[in-house]
Amino acid sequence: MAEQDIINARKEHLKWLKENSIELYPVKSGKSENIAEIKEKFEKSGESFDASVSGRVTAVRLMGKAAFAEIFSGGNKIQIYIKRDDVPDDFNIFKKTDIGDFANVSGFVFKTKMGETTIHVKKFTFLCKSARPLPEKWHGLKDEEQILRKRYLDILTNEHSRNNFVSRSRIISGIRKFLDGRGYMEVETPILHGIAGGADAEPFKTHHNALDLELNLRIAPELFLKRLLVAGIDRVYELGRNFRNEGISTRHNPEFTMLEIYEAYSDCQGMMALCEELIKDAASRALPGEEPAINIEKPFLRIPVFEALKEKTGINFEGNLERGFLAETAVKLRIEFEKDASAAKIFENISEGILLDGVMEPVFLHDFPEEFSPLAKPKPATSTADRFELYMNGMEIANAYSELNDPVKQREHFMLQVEHSPHKDIDEDFLEALEYGMPPAGGLGIGIDRLVMILIKSTSIKDVIIFPQLKKK
Repeated sequence: MAEQDIINARKEHLKWLKENSIELYPVKSGKSENIAEIKEKFEKSGESFDASVSGRVTAVRLMGKAAFAEIFSGGNKIQIYIKRDDVPDDFNIFKKTDIGDFANVSGFVFKTKMGETTIHVKKFTFLCKSARPLPEKWHGLKDEEQILRKRYLDILTNEHSRNNFVSRSRIISGIRKFLDGRGYMEVETPILHGIAGGADAEPFKTHHNALDLELNLRIAPELFLKRLLVAGIDRVYELGRNFRNEGISTRHNPEFTMLEIYEAYSDCQGMMALCEELIKDAASRALPGEEPAINIEKPFLRIPVFEALKEKTGINFEGNLERGFLAETAVKLRIEFEKDASAAKIFENISEGILLDGVMEPVFLHDFPEEFSPLAKPKPATSTADRFELYMNGMEIANAYSELNDPVKQREHFMLQVEHSPHKDIDEDFLEALEYGMPPAGGLGIGIDRLVMILIKSTSIKDVIIFPQLKKK
């Protein structure tokens, strides 16, 4: 039957319900118990009891004066049995109920001859009409674009997709529990920033009418979280959205979830240990009953960037970081980069292309160039920053360093940064905060969307962002 014919048939059912004074969208829906708990209780006791469930009708089998159907709620289904002789008026309403409609049923629990736990209906209440049929009669969406544009139908009809987001929720909840249990305080810092700081990225811009003020959606919460170290909050984290007006790919979405953690009196090594412990803990929670996506027993690899690059290419990059040299070297090494890429970005592409080729296990790249790490402390008597990046499946997951807390050096780094950036503003308020004294600290940022991707064994960030950004239709 064509979709429009199905819609027309539903309109006829709707008309009948109206003519018979059936409340189509009632305020109260009646008591609804958890389906999984009902089934578990019945399996344990084997004795019948009364139960009430509200949910979506997902299957109907009419058999003259009786019918079986399925009710779906909270990720679980239960069979119902309704008989005209028991509830003649309600049975007539049930016959006008379509797959996708919502209803409440009350009755007693029993087991059919086929061994199916079922509710024998003693009261059937109509709750909501589904004017459109569910995709492919409950078998789910197949077109990739439709899956993303109509995620509500994808989750409704695709158990795998639903489980992806259940896993994401479990991972994020576990991360909060992990950090809270170690004395970290969760905070919320501003989303609207006067100066887009804390990262080198293109911001989304907006305007505050009442204040006549140009603002940016934040690209990172880092500089506000460091202010809280100045404030005496020694262990602090934020788990929230960042926004960058850049490309979209299987690894990038313009709004994404980041975890940033700062700990006074720690350093890069402390953050490395924390990062590994946190990610192994998250991996153990991600897919209950399945093998974790990573080996949670094996220590993560550690690779020093300059040393490893020299070993693999024969080229000494330390002290040779001019853009022209890096671009020429990248071409020789067959490393791709965008035409307008900065020296830092070209170096990143070289490092990833050479050091991560074929490496799928978790690996810490550490000791990056100081001049490409404006917020990190330098290592004494070297040109490297006390910094690491974590890669998993060849994809950057985390970035961390010993935080620079010298206000004079921080100003110098900001001045150098703006020379090579279209964004010329320097956050003077942050520099002033540093002048009051910020304790030595370690800082860590983890891309939650990418982490979830890996831990649930997905290949696209769109699989783990519930409503990803899409092109206009």
